[in-house]
Amino acid sequence: MATSSEMEERYDVIVVGFGLAGAAAAIEAADRGARVLVLDSSYGGGASALSGGVVYAGGGTRYQAEAGYADTPENLYRYLKQEVGDAVDDATLRNFCDESPGMIPWLEQQGVSFASSVAPYKTSYPTDEHYLYFSGNEKAHPYQLTATPAPRGHRAKAKGLSSGKVLWTHLAESALRKGVTFIPIAKVTDLIVDEGIVTGVKYRVLEQSHPTAARHRKMTKRTAKIGNWMPDLVKGTTDKIARIWRDGSVEREARAAAVILSAGGFIYNKEWVKEHAPGFTKISPLGTPEDDGSGIQLGMDAGGATAKMGNVTAWRFLSPPSAFIEGVTVGVNGKRIANEDLYGATHGNVLMREFGGKGWAVYDADNWKKARRQYWTQTQIFHKLTATYTFTIGHKRARTLESLAMKMGVDPARMAQTISAYNAGIVSGTGDPAHKQADVCHPVAKAPFYAVNISDDASPFSPIPGLTLGGLIVDGDSGLVKREDESMVHGLYAAGRNAVGVCSNSYISGFSLADCIFSARRAAAHATTHLPDTEKKLTA
Repeated sequence: MATSSEMEERYDVIVVGFGLAGAAAAIEAADRGARVLVLDSSYGGGASALSGGVVYAGGGTRYQAEAGYADTPENLYRYLKQEVGDAVDDATLRNFCDESPGMIPWLEQQGVSFASSVAPYKTSYPTDEHYLYFSGNEKAHPYQLTATPAPRGHRAKAKGLSSGKVLWTHLAESALRKGVTFIPIAKVTDLIVDEGIVTGVKYRVLEQSHPTAARHRKMTKRTAKIGNWMPDLVKGTTDKIARIWRDGSVEREARAAAVILSAGGFIYNKEWVKEHAPGFTKISPLGTPEDDGSGIQLGMDAGGATAKMGNVTAWRFLSPPSAFIEGVTVGVNGKRIANEDLYGATHGNVLMREFGGKGWAVYDADNWKKARRQYWTQTQIFHKLTATYTFTIGHKRARTLESLAMKMGVDPARMAQTISAYNAGIVSGTGDPAHKQADVCHPVAKAPFYAVNISDDASPFSPIPGLTLGGLIVDGDSGLVKREDESMVHGLYAAGRNAVGVCSNSYISGFSLADCIFSARRAAAHATTHLPDTEKKLTA
């Protein structure tokens, strides 16, 4: 652990936040010869370590090839252009796609392992038999019209729900091996700005020698995972954790030629969510209490501009079991929400923005029986918890669609029209009117019928989790934070969910982690250009 005198030394690069973006930035900067200080308001990892550990990578990775799928950077670009829209400029997206095949080998150099076993069914997250899957909208309409589908969700090899922790741990350990100084429980309160240039940070730290430090660490570790999915259950404990830090922390400062902000999004900042995305206040925040927007606020205080702040991803996954994709989703008005084979956050975005967050999924007897069988073979533990609720008390049942609609509180005539049109398209061979792929279409025709509430306030056992996608506007070539007038805040960079990136318009599994790596390495590369013989050190 760094001493007090070390804290006051000058570094080449200071990284604020030690999740995946922070670790990637630290590694890249250290590889280029920089003396790096990393400060984290907790113990590192952040939302990345609690995630599924999926990295969205394509363009022809080794594991895609081993699985028998041909992909190219151009094909990846054609697909991602539909997801990314105007979130970043075209040159930045091209760079992301061109660099994508090399992202996996770079991660392997840090100790991360992957595999080429592809999940044979649509899922929001594969079982431990599979580590490569179609983690987005690759096969769904209209995305498949523009690009050839290929699996690009590369899950870090680990058991159960530990892939995110394993992914981050390998990068964190790699950074420390390279000589990076890491100070935990250090919350940056201000940037130091000299003549318009960011030259350091002020922070408060709960030093590890403090009498309450051990208690703080124990309580944080105990609440991390459950707080990621059901934060209200541990709110009392997280409030105590905050008080321990507040009462025991002391002020410090550090100087450097560059500061990289990588402190996460703001899904835990209820005021900001209410201000920027009022329609998403009922979703369950996905991340940690440190996802409070403090990193974004630091950039704003230095003159940085923000964008896409109203973009929040809402994960209403229907599968697994994959049979649940074969039904029909409707709003309270009885109208079809969207084709159910869309990625869960894409379908969820339509649910939230066009149907007020209220909707139902409707199935017939055959759908229901098939899904119950798949419960045992397609699910991880967190899937089983939700599915157990769904199959027991978390559904409505009726002998007719009309009586089911009445129980749901849905317009029965309009729902009948929606399901009739769906069934007719399947039976006639013309296909689903919403263009769901034929292999996941099944008529909703055999009694009894079932309905599952997929609303944003359906049940604490079936929440819609989500995270924020907007942040500081950065230069596409360097990662420098930009002002409203397009000028740069020199010395200040932003990466991951502190910044607007490739995933800031539309989220698919693994896309945020991939952007963390891409944007962080870009920022670190530019931040170290002032160092002498940088390229020589990098290739040595």
